[in-house]
Amino acid sequence: MQTRNRIMDDIGQLMTNAMGVAQGAKEEAETAMKSMLDRWMADRDFVTREEFDAVRAMAQKAREENEALKARLDALEASGK
Repeated sequence: MQTRNRIMDDIGQLMTNAMGVAQGAKEEAETAMKSMLDRWMADRDFVTREEFDAVRAMAQKAREENEALKARLDALEASGK
């Protein structure tokens, strides 16, 4: 009976160790994938969301200024005729 409990304890310990190794391998694989993805994205010159929003705001401001200038020019042309 004592031998049987010892074998079960050994099997239980083996399973626990195997799960620890599997968890470590999973974490290592996730870290490697994240690192590889970060390098890939850095090589692609993607813009950040903040950069995109800043350029979009500048374009919107330029569009509004162009519309205001066009309205002034139209008014000047109309008054000169």
